[in-house]
Amino acid sequence: SMPFLLCLKKKKSPVPLGRSIFQKHTAPIQQNYQALLESCLKNKCLFTDDTFPAHISSIGTGALLKKLPRNVQWKRPHALHKSPVFYAANRKQLDLCQGLVENCWFLAALGALTFHQDILAAVVPQNQSFERKYAGIFHFRFWHFGEWIDVVVDDRLPVNEAGELLFVSSVYKNVFWGALLEKAYAKLYGSYEDLQIGQVSEALVDFTGGVNTRIKLAEAPPDLWDILTRATYSRSLMGCQTRLGVYFPSVSLSCIQTTKVLKNGLVAGHAYTVTGIRKVTCQYGPENLVRLRNPWGKIEWKGDWSDSSYKWELLSPKEKILLRKKKDDGEFWMSLRDFKIHFVDLVICKLTPDLMSQEDGKKWMYSLKSGRWVKGSTAGGSLGFCNGNFWMNPQYWLNVLPVEDSKKSRSMCSVVISLMQKHSTKHRNQAPHLFIGFLLYKNTILLPFFPEQYQESNRKLPPRFFTRHQPVNKHQVFLDEREVTHDFHLEPCVYVIVPSTLEPQQESEFILRVFSRKHILRIFNHLVDNIFLLQVNGFFDTLKEIVDRYEGKIWEDFFTKHFEQVRKKTLKFSPISQNPEINAVQLQRILNNISWRNFQSFRLNFSLDSCQGILALLDLNATGTLSIQEFRVLWKRLLFYLEVFQKRDTNRPGKLDLVELHAAVQETGISLSNEVCNLMAIRYGDPDLQISFESFVCFMLRVEIMGEAFRNLTQDGKGIYLRESEWMMMTLYS
Repeated sequence: SMPFLLCLKKKKSPVPLGRSIFQKHTAPIQQNYQALLESCLKNKCLFTDDTFPAHISSIGTGALLKKLPRNVQWKRPHALHKSPVFYAANRKQLDLCQGLVENCWFLAALGALTFHQDILAAVVPQNQSFERKYAGIFHFRFWHFGEWIDVVVDDRLPVNEAGELLFVSSVYKNVFWGALLEKAYAKLYGSYEDLQIGQVSEALVDFTGGVNTRIKLAEAPPDLWDILTRATYSRSLMGCQTRLGVYFPSVSLSCIQTTKVLKNGLVAGHAYTVTGIRKVTCQYGPENLVRLRNPWGKIEWKGDWSDSSYKWELLSPKEKILLRKKKDDGEFWMSLRDFKIHFVDLVICKLTPDLMSQEDGKKWMYSLKSGRWVKGSTAGGSLGFCNGNFWMNPQYWLNVLPVEDSKKSRSMCSVVISLMQKHSTKHRNQAPHLFIGFLLYKNTILLPFFPEQYQESNRKLPPRFFTRHQPVNKHQVFLDEREVTHDFHLEPCVYVIVPSTLEPQQESEFILRVFSRKHILRIFNHLVDNIFLLQVNGFFDTLKEIVDRYEGKIWEDFFTKHFEQVRKKTLKFSPISQNPEINAVQLQRILNNISWRNFQSFRLNFSLDSCQGILALLDLNATGTLSIQEFRVLWKRLLFYLEVFQKRDTNRPGKLDLVELHAAVQETGISLSNEVCNLMAIRYGDPDLQISFESFVCFMLRVEIMGEAFRNLTQDGKGIYLRESEWMMMTLYS
């Protein structure tokens, strides 16, 4: 706890316990392309981009430098070709080849993009050229963690002494859109070297903002051909990868590490573009074929249905002429059967998530929420670590609604949920991906009872909920990938999504995306009020014992024992009787003489001052007394606070230090800054800043009630307006 105390003494900005300041995602530099272009045209100069200079630092600082030739130069396309062309309308002239970076995953995704001119035009604005309004400046658009951003670059490209591009180049050497797009992508992620390791799925999403479906081909569904057919004839992009020598469930591709060409012509650990499919009719019957392209622009499959395969002789002459190409351009055919054998993953990037649901042509809703896992606050880790902090993770309330055009109002709905983590550094590969995932819980308990109140409460579910309920996706696998996506078929209902890292106390920002025909998505901000939950279902939260043991006659026993002058019939809450009430002295007598059934060794010692403070907080009608209803609220909160207090009181029996206090507050589901916790420790603690249970109760009641008052009074969630009399009432009598 020492760093915490030092922070208190030095009056510095509070820093959460046990960690450095949260590392936020580094936003890319935003430049105004149009303004820069007009300025260069006006001044008759060529643009030079100082934010991504023509310097070795833009290439990288590591292993890639060893592959560079001597005397690397940066030249503009006009110095490399007499008639440079930015973009070619003919699709075949869009074909690209890898360079020294060997970012096959990037090129495979880019190859898929060229089959959709409208999508390609969104990434590569077409009104750019080396002639009209040329000023050495170009721009490209990428989907970057939830928003489309414009990336500006100059057209200086790294070349060797012979004037050959070091990195991506076009099959047609006068076409430069691919090289400039790669430069913009390298700028977005830090350097060319940062593109060496990645996945096809990442680039596909960056080019489209779509949602991925990953199919493990060893476990391919029986309708794989139907899925491929729908993907081919819809707005979907496809990529795949071959297996390594040893198969790993999740692998990022770096062609520098794996350039082994197998005897069958495939490259191990390599990404390919799926460029088409075709069902052909052979002499022995139909055959399903898949067309693939190697981003290298050469080296092809040598098995059945390759360019030189005898299988082509089994087709009609016309079909053979239309499909077969005897050209080493990296593109080839293979059977679906061989495709499933020799490739590991198939990634399909869908612009609408109807591919797997067969709901083609339907309107889909899309929601995006940003969040973050913060040490000591919302980085609870997974359930598998059994640390009891899973509930601390951000929680999202998802109401899947029945679609109006559905014949059955309670029919299953297709829902796609995607979780994407953000890298915290400018360079995408400097920090490895965390293992991430999410659990989805069905919550049929709350909505039927208080739909309006609950929808507006924005409160977290408590820890006990997650120990007593099974998630819908029981076999969730945490992956060290940028994005984890799952398709669900859910009945209309309320669900809770809990994204988390595999291990607790790991920090990152993330975005959560939900696609469905109709839904509402919100985030929980606070722990669900336990009394509210008890009204809804008296069995699912942390206060189950209270309902079972302390409702009914026990209340009468308490008051009868301590207030003999109050007749028993008054306690039966008859319509004509007046409810008994207690003052601060009587409250003290009750609290200090309670028999705590679950905590036999625990002895309370509430002072009169503490009881007066408690009474002031709970005395809603300012009578100076508590009614039975108000005492019930207090009693249930006491039991909850006691459970939390004893769980966190590890170092000193009956006392919480600052670290334990912070953890206990978080355990209740309330988020307080360290500065507030420090002040409360000074206000309610002893000279050593140790907090007794009695002080903890006073502290927590004040926090909860003042927080509730703010939420009730605020109009915009940011502030409140009080008259002087209201201010005095809130601050002096509490």
